[in-house]
Amino acid sequence: MAQHDGDNLTAAGSTLDTGPASEASAGTSVAVPSGAFENPGMPPHRTRATDLDPKKEKTAERRVGGLFLFSIVASIFAIVAYIIFPITPGNLSSVRINNLFLGVGISLALLSIGLGAIYWAKNLMKDGEWEESRHPTRGSEETRAAAVEVFKVGNEESGFGRRTLIRNSLIGALVVSPLPAVVMFRDLAPAADPVALLKKTVWDKDVRLMRDPSNTPIKASDVTLGSVFHVIPETLADSEDFLEEKAKAAVLLMRLKPEDLHVSPEREDWNYQGIVAYSKICTHVGCPVALAEQHTHHLLCPCHQSQFDISHEAKVIFGPAKRPLPQLPITVDSEGYLIARSDFHEPVGPSFWERS
Repeated sequence: MAQHDGDNLTAAGSTLDTGPASEASAGTSVAVPSGAFENPGMPPHRTRATDLDPKKEKTAERRVGGLFLFSIVASIFAIVAYIIFPITPGNLSSVRINNLFLGVGISLALLSIGLGAIYWAKNLMKDGEWEESRHPTRGSEETRAAAVEVFKVGNEESGFGRRTLIRNSLIGALVVSPLPAVVMFRDLAPAADPVALLKKTVWDKDVRLMRDPSNTPIKASDVTLGSVFHVIPETLADSEDFLEEKAKAAVLLMRLKPEDLHVSPEREDWNYQGIVAYSKICTHVGCPVALAEQHTHHLLCPCHQSQFDISHEAKVIFGPAKRPLPQLPITVDSEGYLIARSDFHEPVGPSFWERS
C-alpha cells in the first residue's frame, strides 16, 4: 500500500529515508555473507595396500611388468599373423582372417600398455594430495630450475629410475608396438625393387605415340609450333595393369623451333625437327605436369609450382623439383607417324625412387 506521510520505511532490514514509497516484497531480500568461504581442506588420505605391505608392492610391480611384456608378445603376434595369414586377391575370407588376427594383436598390444600405465599410477606411484596456487609463470632461471626439479620429483615418485622391471618392459613395449604398422606399410610398396619398376615402362623401340584419350596416332605434320599433345604408347591397351602403366608412360609432346632447342651431344637425335617428348610426371612428388607456356617454353606443375624449361632439356628453373623431366627419344616411321626410339633412359616420377 502506498503511504504519503513521509515516515521512514524499513524493508528487509534496510532503512530508507525517502518520500513516497511502496511496500517492499520479501522476495527482494538479499542476505549478504559476513565473510569469505572457509577452506574445506583435503579429504582424509586413504593408504593403499601397496604402501603398507612390501610383498603386495612387489606383486603390483610384477603385474605392471607382465602387462608391458604381454604387449610385446601381442605386437609380435600381430606381425606373425600378418605374415602367416596373407591376403589373397579375390578371396574375401583371407581379408577377414588377416584383419581379425592383425586387429586383435595390435589392440591387445596397445591395451596392455594402457592398462599397465594405469595400474602403475594407481598402485605404485607416490600417492598424495597437494595444492598449488595459480600464478603467472616466467621464463626465469628459477622457473627452469623448478621445472627440472619437477622431473626429478616425478622420477622419484613414479619409481621409473629404480623399478627396472617396469622401466625396461615399458621401453620394450613402446619399441615393439609400432612394428606391426611398419610391416603393414612396407607391404604396401611393391615387392620388387621400385627403382627397377620405374626404369621400365611400356615405351619401346618403334612404339607409336598416340593421342590421349582418343588413342589415334600422331603425324609429325600434325604438331604445330606451340601446340601440346597428351600422349600414351600404342601398346598401352594390351597392358594388364592399365592404370599403373599409364601413370608411368604418360608423355607431353610439343614443338619448338629447332634453333630454340639447346640439345646436349648425346641427345641430338632424341627430337624430330623441333618436336620433343617429356614425361608428364613431375620429378617432385609425381603430380601431372600439364600447364604449358607457349612463349616461354616452360612447363608448370600445378601442385607445387615446379617449372621446367623445355628449350633446355626440361631442366628445373623454379620450385621444389630436383631433376629435369625424363625425355622420351622420338623419331618418325615410314608413314610419317611419330614413334619412340626407345624407353626412357632414367626412372620417371619423384626423385626419391632413384635412391637405393
